[in-house]
Amino acid sequence: MSQATLVRLDLPHMVTSVPGPKAAQLIARDNAIMSPSYTRGYPLTVAHAQGSMIEDLDGNRFLDCNAGIAVCATGHCHPKVVAAIQEQAARLLHYSGTDFYYENMVDLAEKLQSLVPGGGPRRVYLGNSGTEAVEACLKMARYHTGRERFIAFFGAFHGRTMGSLSLTGSKSLQKKGFGSLLSGVSHIPYANCYRCSYGKQVETCNVECVKVIEEQLIRHILPADDIAGIIVEPVQGEGGYVVPPQKFIDELQTVAAKYKIPIIWDEVQSGMGRTGKMFAVEHFGVNPDILALAKGIASGLPLCAVVTKPEWMTWTPGAHASTFGGNPVAIASSLATIELLEQELLENATSVGDYMLGRMRDWPQRFRHVGRVQGLGLMIGFELVRDQKTRERYPELRDRLELMAFERGILILGCGPNSIRLCPPLVFTRDQAEFCLDTLESCLEQSQES
Repeated sequence: MSQATLVRLDLPHMVTSVPGPKAAQLIARDNAIMSPSYTRGYPLTVAHAQGSMIEDLDGNRFLDCNAGIAVCATGHCHPKVVAAIQEQAARLLHYSGTDFYYENMVDLAEKLQSLVPGGGPRRVYLGNSGTEAVEACLKMARYHTGRERFIAFFGAFHGRTMGSLSLTGSKSLQKKGFGSLLSGVSHIPYANCYRCSYGKQVETCNVECVKVIEEQLIRHILPADDIAGIIVEPVQGEGGYVVPPQKFIDELQTVAAKYKIPIIWDEVQSGMGRTGKMFAVEHFGVNPDILALAKGIASGLPLCAVVTKPEWMTWTPGAHASTFGGNPVAIASSLATIELLEQELLENATSVGDYMLGRMRDWPQRFRHVGRVQGLGLMIGFELVRDQKTRERYPELRDRLELMAFERGILILGCGPNSIRLCPPLVFTRDQAEFCLDTLESCLEQSQES
């Protein structure tokens, strides 16, 4: 049997150093003409992809552990998704659903209504991207409440358009140079219990990170009847893949209900099966007022949704719309995606995610630079620290690990100041998870020796 026969198509295979010659040529062309605002962590060029595998221009094959930043929920080019796209593209590419009618827009809205926890009727708005979903939530909350101000969390990422950027609390660089943003946004600490802003322990804390809303903001500077909404990620994404304790979610809902403030649940990254449930709020028993969805909703085609209880979506015709929002081809992809999630991929995300997290739990004991390890389903993150006692962040090692993994055929992404996120396609297999963790452990072992 030849060596070529032994090469597995579902695992990495490197044939050149990276970037190879064809990749280097493309990168040079890109650097000459594309916006310098794009962030490229390592020199990956994508030629084609299937499932959890990506092949570059030089024939190197990589294991995708970031799914296009948590977008390709059903993997790359899933045959059922591709078939749905092709069938719809042959019938209708576009006819603005905000001005006219077509059936699959209503089909998707009805499907989302049936999936959102809590039961009962819902209203649905469709757009193109995560930041558009958040912008729609902002406008809708202001419209309905007649209030202007919002509360958001440090570490949060809600988008880069001007309204959503005002809510983003991830990196100051993302706001630098853009002048005045949306006024009336107050940021407070998120429930990162590994790095509690109040120096507390989760078992004995008084949920100070939520109490601050009432005891500090509302008491001193922010009248409750001026607050149009509180926006929160049930699992914080770019902030470090931080899973909060149940009591954080419970207390947040209690405070919001007391002052009749809607909570906007930003599930742009954590939704659509990423955590092993259709929506991350299901892990916490939440019946959401307002839910923002995007990324994995259509397996790579541009689509977002805002799903609300009817009482919150009270705006009138012309108040908000989008020419391309709810494109029929993107909707066809979404309906096929949801069918696959329900049939098999939620279960796979749970089982493979449990295996990965179970294996990673002892990393802090095995590797002196690993701090917090945390996750739900296939939304898993770990921190790199210089010292486990002081928990001093180690961003340089995080960046080095990204590159080391890339050179070994593993595609990972950083998040937060010093964390690595693992968010592979939900078709990720046990063998692929094992290969990914074997490689990362080898990288961590090598970093301890240097």
